[in-house]
Amino acid sequence: MENENKISLIDDNGNENEFEIIATLEVKDNEYAILLPLDEETEEGVVFRIIEENGEEILEYVEDDEEFDMVAQAYEAILEEEEEEE
Repeated sequence: MENENKISLIDDNGNENEFEIIATLEVKDNEYAILLPLDEETEEGVVFRIIEENGEEILEYVEDDEEFDMVAQAYEAILEEEEEEE
């Protein structure tokens, strides 16, 4: 299953964008997904809040800088912890 970590999302303009799912994590009772755009040459991930709506998981883009920073710090802490275990 080579596509198990890939997802396609439609933006507000109707354009389809491909992402790789880098991580999912829970921060302060909210679940988040960190996605890496596949069509851009960047190493900066995009943060989405995972919400449940009508029994389906919906990705909601995190625009708030404080919330983004909180998730980024939690992800960095996970990476540091993994490095220490190696």
